[in-house]
Amino acid sequence: MTRKALTAGLVAMMSLVAFEYMAVATAMPVVAEELGGLELYGLAFSGAMAASVVGTVLGGRWADLRGPLAPLWTGVAGFAAGLAVAGLAPSMEVLIAGRFVQGFGGALASVALYVVVARVYPESLHPKIFSLFATAWVVPSMVGPAIVGVVTDTLGWRWVFLLVPILSVAAGLVLLRGLAGQPVTGGQRAPAPGLPARVAWAVVTAVGAGLMQYGSDGRLPLLVAGLVVLAVALPRLLPAGTLRAARGMPSVVGLRGLAAGAFFAAEVMVPLMLREERGLSTTAAGLVLTGGALSWSFASWLQGRQVFGQRTNLRLGAAMIAAGILIMGTVAFSAMPVAVAYPAWIVTGFGIGLVYPTLSVLTLELSAPGEQGENSSALQVGESVFSVVSVAVTAALFTAAGSGYWAVFAATLVMALAGLAIASRAFVAGGAGPEGRTEPAAQAVSRSA
Repeated sequence: MTRKALTAGLVAMMSLVAFEYMAVATAMPVVAEELGGLELYGLAFSGAMAASVVGTVLGGRWADLRGPLAPLWTGVAGFAAGLAVAGLAPSMEVLIAGRFVQGFGGALASVALYVVVARVYPESLHPKIFSLFATAWVVPSMVGPAIVGVVTDTLGWRWVFLLVPILSVAAGLVLLRGLAGQPVTGGQRAPAPGLPARVAWAVVTAVGAGLMQYGSDGRLPLLVAGLVVLAVALPRLLPAGTLRAARGMPSVVGLRGLAAGAFFAAEVMVPLMLREERGLSTTAAGLVLTGGALSWSFASWLQGRQVFGQRTNLRLGAAMIAAGILIMGTVAFSAMPVAVAYPAWIVTGFGIGLVYPTLSVLTLELSAPGEQGENSSALQVGESVFSVVSVAVTAALFTAAGSGYWAVFAATLVMALAGLAIASRAFVAGGAGPEGRTEPAAQAVSRSA
């Protein structure tokens, strides 16, 4: 019963983080208009993103050194407090400060949740838990916009921020009950030098990602500057060998970044292309994304029940992401029936649904005791920054090509194919069982590449 309460608390907390991410994006135009801060609109997002990169890095090391409880509860408190500040903000500047605190706290909590899973649940249950985590992110994308619209129209935009801290208290109480008596401590890593430098590189990485965000609207010098900064800083936060797809953990992190970057950069363009080029209504275009979200959830459910082996999940999933993007790209041309968009994005969603939670499971399998936090933070930082880079670069390509949807889908297809090429390298040579599951012995070499 206690573990059921823990699972419910973990999923509830992850759902709130996901709902907030989607809700803020939906409500922010109204917020900026009312507070008179349209010139600070982008900073409301980039500030939270920058704080989340730092929080993820710090939270991972903190959880490894002291166990996950301190960063978890600090993160939950910061997440709720930041949202409360944003909801009560009298100006855009105060709202941005609240978003910064909220992003930092949410990141601390998210990486700590991964470590809780590693410490409490047996390895055989990890696929099911990460399947639930995936669903916790997907479901808000389906029902969230309607909920946010109703709340904004009836209660006002401030309650979009203020309701989540209230719900966080309830989720926290369930989580607290579930954690009682669980083996979340033990296996801590010995203190290691370099944490201040690591946090500093996280700040530099966040600055680079922010420059790319601001440069994505055609300001090429900012885009190039962001890429240069990231080329120097990001590798210092990822497992050695990530950029050359070394076997094991480096390829797990690299594949997560490529898959997420390809999917989200393409997804940004799908509704715009369907409305502007093919004449679909906003509702009809949104249903395409809903189909992808549903197939994502279904594929995650299959992963949780280990219907396929891990190798199959990664190879098939990466292939389906590439195939779905390729087919969606053809819909940009009038010769292709627009109805093809629906199955195309269902295929893409199914692919990411296989890949995404499988990589979370592999991260813990490839982590020795005391490494789960650092490896989980590397996974999340890599995903976040790769996604920012891919969205920024494809937006710049789109502008340079003159509403060049084909350029966006071509670039994301290349990313998806790169992910497919390295999918098998996520497994340490000689350390995989017949079903593609990495044996515990691989943990000892997870960071050696």
